[in-house]
Amino acid sequence: MDCFVPRNDEEIKIMESKRQQKFAGVLQEELAQVFQREGASFLPNTLVTITRVRVSPDLAVAKVYLSFFNTNNTTLSINTVNAHSGEIRYKLGGRIRHQVRVVPELTFFVDDTNEYVEKMDSLFEKISKEPRQKEEDSEE
Repeated sequence: MDCFVPRNDEEIKIMESKRQQKFAGVLQEELAQVFQREGASFLPNTLVTITRVRVSPDLAVAKVYLSFFNTNNTTLSINTVNAHSGEIRYKLGGRIRHQVRVVPELTFFVDDTNEYVEKMDSLFEKISKEPRQKEEDSEE
């Protein structure tokens, strides 16, 4: 029996229910406010962007993907955020307590989409600069 495995964000969105998508949007907005107001206390001089939120079907677990700007060590930044996840969850709970029954458990991940795009751009640029061999040269 074949199992459907999503290959990209569009297929994942199709698999998520409207309820999950709506709740993920609320979490993304509220977490953005929490990071804007409180993020400087544990990540000074760092801009944190919430790029994506994925929520489990029971809405009890949320995977939050973050992008960091003005930081040299994203691993240290994500570890710092994960160390403060209880505090962030508490502050989130204060903001959404009238909208949900249970505040989801938060797990933070680095969204490396920007780095991937930059890497691919540099590879394409490198390929385009290489001299092209004519088909005639390769046949001889």
